[in-house]
Amino acid sequence: MQHAVGAPLPPPHGPGNGPWTHQAQHTGHPGPLPGQPPIPPAPGAPPPGQGQGPGWAPAPQPAPGPPARETTGHVQLPPGEPVPLPAPPAEPGTGTATLAVLLIGPAGAGKTTVAKLWASRRRVPTAHVSLDDVREWVCSGFADPQAGWNDHSEAQYRLARRTCGFAARNFLANGISCILDDAVFPDRPVVGLGGWKRHVGPGLLPVVLLPGLEVVLERNAARSGNRRLSDEEVARIHGRMAGWYGSGLPIIDNSTYDVETTARVLDDVLARSIASPPAW
Repeated sequence: MQHAVGAPLPPPHGPGNGPWTHQAQHTGHPGPLPGQPPIPPAPGAPPPGQGQGPGWAPAPQPAPGPPARETTGHVQLPPGEPVPLPAPPAEPGTGTATLAVLLIGPAGAGKTTVAKLWASRRRVPTAHVSLDDVREWVCSGFADPQAGWNDHSEAQYRLARRTCGFAARNFLANGISCILDDAVFPDRPVVGLGGWKRHVGPGLLPVVLLPGLEVVLERNAARSGNRRLSDEEVARIHGRMAGWYGSGLPIIDNSTYDVETTARVLDDVLARSIASPPAW
C-alpha cells in the first residue's frame, strides 16, 4: 500500500539556521570549502564580488494568486490508497484486523468516550480521531455551528472531515487502525456519509450509537463549554438521528449500557460488519 505523506520540511531559515540560534551572522557571500565547487548565488542576488549597495534590489518574484472560492476547504490531498475492507477475523470480535471505523451519533451519545475505550482495549495499534477536536484546532476565527450554520462553518467542517480522512488513511497505510467519531446526519448531504466514503475509502465501517432521548439529555447536561447544547437543540438532533433506522447501518442503543459494555457490543457489531458489510 502506498503511504500518504506530506511535503518535506522546509530548509533551515537563514545562515544561522533560524532566528533562535545564537551563531554569529556574517555578511557577504561565503566562499566554497576546500575541494568543493563554487557556490552559486541565490536567485535574484548580485553576481559574486558585487555588493548589495543602494539601488540594488532582488529580482521580483511572482506572487501566488488567491485560491478560487470553490476550492476553499477542499485542498487536494497527497496521493494515498483508499481504505479497503479488512479480511474477516479468524476469532471472535475484530481480533487483529486493521480497520477504519466511523462512529455516528448525536451529542451526548457517548461517541468519543466509547471510541477512546474501544481503541485503547484492542490488541493491535488503533488510533482515535474526533471530528469535533479537529474542528476546534481553529482558534482564531473558529466558526461555531451553534452560532448558525453558514458558509464559514460549512467550510471548516469540510476541511476538518478531509483532515480526519487524510489522518485515517495515513494510520491505515502504517498498519494502525482508526476510529473516527462524528455527528453525521442522515438528512443532510453536506455532512453525510458520502464525504466520509470519498475521504477514507469504501472499507470504512459506519456504526450508529443512538441511546434514548432522556439519556442523551442527561449526558449533555453534564458537558461544559461549547460542547454543551440546549435541551431543544439536543432533542432536534436526536429526532433527526432517528432517520438512521431503516438505513441498513448497524445501530447500537446504549441507553442501558455502561461504557465497557458498549465497547464490547461495538466490537461484536464491527465483526459482523466485516463479514457482511452494510450497504451504504
